[in-house]
Amino acid sequence: MELIQSFDLAFWLLAAFGVLLMGISKSGFAGGVGVITVPLMSIYIGPIQAAAIMLPLLILMDIFSVRAWWRYKRTDLLQHMLPGAVLGIFIGYLLFDYLNDDILRVLLGFLSISFALWGLLKGAQLGRFTSPRVGQVAGTVAGFTSFLAHAGGPPMNFYLLPLKLPREQFLGTAVVFLAAVNFVKLFAYSALGQINTENLTLGLVLAPVAWIGIRLGLIIQKRLNDQLFYRIILIMLLIVGTKLLIDGI
Repeated sequence: MELIQSFDLAFWLLAAFGVLLMGISKSGFAGGVGVITVPLMSIYIGPIQAAAIMLPLLILMDIFSVRAWWRYKRTDLLQHMLPGAVLGIFIGYLLFDYLNDDILRVLLGFLSISFALWGLLKGAQLGRFTSPRVGQVAGTVAGFTSFLAHAGGPPMNFYLLPLKLPREQFLGTAVVFLAAVNFVKLFAYSALGQINTENLTLGLVLAPVAWIGIRLGLIIQKRLNDQLFYRIILIMLLIVGTKLLIDGI
């Protein structure tokens, strides 16, 4: 109780909002807008602690979302992305003490904005970015950025969106990919001493909000057609990219 009271109400409101967005995003929109959660929490606490608090919550959300979407996953696409993602996480682990978060936000924000604008203006006609090699590179970048700030959604979407998968296959593949990435990150974070009693306690307090977000995401996505669904994801990428770019400058 003393630990909880050490944070003011503004922190808890901001954290709850971010966790709610993350839950909605993970179950209904493939993690697109949830990337802003760590930056939101970082207004009051350090980004490393914010990421550590979120990781167990992400894994909790993954349990619900994977159960809902497992049967729709594309195993072949996961085979393209997951080995690279493990490599990206390992690179992040090795460089953990040397990386500049602002540079990462600027690069990721620029890529997210560029891809979102291209997709919105060109109708997402990006067929040349569908080869397995692109999936391997996107997986590596996603593993790296996810390790640092749980920001694996934009690189993953860079590969998955041009494939124009049916909505169920897109969500199933994205949800399983991000769940696998988070599971691997748990070992890396533990090795770095980031999974501790304080961060686990803070995450436990926010766990009910995560469950509510997951349920809302499942409800919202069922009410959207495929064309509107993809446009929403691209718009989310634009918003998230702008946020990351502003934070990094």
